[in-house]
Amino acid sequence: MANLNDAPIGVFDSGIGGLTVLNALRQALPQESFVYLADTARIPYGTKSREAVIQYAQQICSQFIRHHRIKALVIACNTASAHALTTLQQEFTDIPVLGVIVPGATAAVHTTRNKHIAVIATEGAVRSRAYEAAIATLDKSIRVSSQACQLLVSLVEEGWLEGDITDRIIQRYLEPLFNGSNTPDTLVLGCTHFPLLKSRIENYLGKNVSVVDSASNVAKEVFNLLEQRQLLSTVHSKPTQFLVTDSPQRFIATASIFLGESLDESRVQHISV
Repeated sequence: MANLNDAPIGVFDSGIGGLTVLNALRQALPQESFVYLADTARIPYGTKSREAVIQYAQQICSQFIRHHRIKALVIACNTASAHALTTLQQEFTDIPVLGVIVPGATAAVHTTRNKHIAVIATEGAVRSRAYEAAIATLDKSIRVSSQACQLLVSLVEEGWLEGDITDRIIQRYLEPLFNGSNTPDTLVLGCTHFPLLKSRIENYLGKNVSVVDSASNVAKEVFNLLEQRQLLSTVHSKPTQFLVTDSPQRFIATASIFLGESLDESRVQHISV
């Protein structure tokens, strides 16, 4: 049997947003191999019910374990982290399962100076109040203001990362959060799609607001966990495997831009879960 240390790490999201987490993981863990699953047939997760998202996550985790023998799973999706993390941790006890909310919340708590944090996320993540709970666990005195920004997910999936329309939608979502007195000094990008709009968001907010995303903090947590469990890879990494649940063409076109590498159909496998 192959050494478990050399097994891949599974990463999943509903689409391309989780590639921001994958990029951070590959940078922090260059020796590791990864399998990335984009559940493109069921995107977006943010408008789905909690029960549906849990079911999707269970199916994906089973797929990873059955066909790819992963040694750890990263839920690179805030909505799925909010709804399904605890269920997956309880059901799949043979592997560590990590989400993106706690690392992002921790970074925000360490960053804020005026103890007022804003969170932008999908409808599902905002409804779950998962960021409020994670931040309160760390510091109950911090105020959290949240805003659902579902259209930003669509902008990223369409590849509309700049331009007048994108800037106007960003302004429409953020203006209510940052208008008035005692406004937040820290903004959490509570959806893994949103770091792809980070420069435009920072341009709107200016230098007085710190923008936090969870990707680099997730990567640190994964490294520490694998080191503690003596599961770090002992061989050179293999090329990342990409899995999609819908036609690969659209994923390939957009993902290639964000990964900074060319993807062709031979690198992307269509699967059913």
